[in-house]
Amino acid sequence: MTGFSDIGVAVIGTGFIGGVHLGALRRLGVDVRGVLGSSAKRGAEGAAAMGVAHAYDDLDALLADDSVQVVHVTSPNHAHYPQVKAILAAGKHVICEKPLSLTAEESGDLVKLARDSGRIAAVCYNIRFYPLNQQAHEMVRDGDLGDVRFVTGHYHQDWLAKETDWNWRLETDQGGALRSVGDIGTHWIDLMQFITGMKAEAVFADLKTFIPQRQKPTGPVATFTTASGETEARDIATDDAAMIMLRFPNGGRGVMSTSQVNMGRKNSLTWDLAGSAGSAAWDSETPDHLWLGHRDAPNQVLQRDAAMMKPIAASTAGLPGGHVEGFADTFLALFRQVYGDVVKGERQPTSTYASFEDGDYEMRFCDAVIESNERGCWVEIAGT
Repeated sequence: MTGFSDIGVAVIGTGFIGGVHLGALRRLGVDVRGVLGSSAKRGAEGAAAMGVAHAYDDLDALLADDSVQVVHVTSPNHAHYPQVKAILAAGKHVICEKPLSLTAEESGDLVKLARDSGRIAAVCYNIRFYPLNQQAHEMVRDGDLGDVRFVTGHYHQDWLAKETDWNWRLETDQGGALRSVGDIGTHWIDLMQFITGMKAEAVFADLKTFIPQRQKPTGPVATFTTASGETEARDIATDDAAMIMLRFPNGGRGVMSTSQVNMGRKNSLTWDLAGSAGSAAWDSETPDHLWLGHRDAPNQVLQRDAAMMKPIAASTAGLPGGHVEGFADTFLALFRQVYGDVVKGERQPTSTYASFEDGDYEMRFCDAVIESNERGCWVEIAGT
């Protein structure tokens, strides 16, 4: 195997995020061998719509294809654990969408299986791969901002703001016990542990379901689309929004909020980091600008430009400065790094994509959030 074009790839899932993966894989130049849908029929329809030549009838058929070395898992959350477990057992590398599983018990099992397999195993926390988030990671690592003191931010959306909005993530058996926290909040917490180099060790959480009953369409609904036709009432147990306080091992503190019911916020992730020597802040809706705050000098805005960035951050920037890089580009940068490790046969010291250990931490974080909300107190995150 001498280059990416020699790598055979299959994608599980033909929905919104499966299409995003496929687009990045095509740009990367790997050999996409086929896709797998939730049924043979939907897989064939998805393959035709996505311009993929082959659809597998089932997971066994995919795993039996010796031309496939890497599998992307973009299926609903409840399917991740059994699918990833089977993929690793078949000796294939795997890139799994978040969350890694529905429970910490499952994610812990996958960590061990991945380690024993010797295969590349990545969790698709793509927001790390906006180049300026890589820049912030290196700035904190190099001491440019001093000791991390206070981290704040949010991840807010509006696509589930009405009682007629529906998606499989609303149901606990498919999406898990947490929704706004599990679906988008884990992106924020992963990003902060990546940038700060620290995993929060305790949480104090307050969850809220503002729409306790919704109208579920009787037919299928794609993510980020509006349903029409007949509906049936369904009680909702998952969180529409959350407020979470954080404690870091160095004594630092944090506050984050998540919401999928904030009107007008389509996909807004922000963070603001205050260090003892300086501050930094970033907004996903203006991803090519990193704000840098100073006490005794003028504040700055760093526009993404590889010539002005630290080495790893510069390597993730695919376009010249002034040519905005967005959501789809983060998948390309992430996959380029993962596939570089696939070619080399092991994870490299400079690789910055989320590991299964990171995915397992996010599940333990979610467990602590649930317990804290139930008990109304600080809860330590297991294993930190």
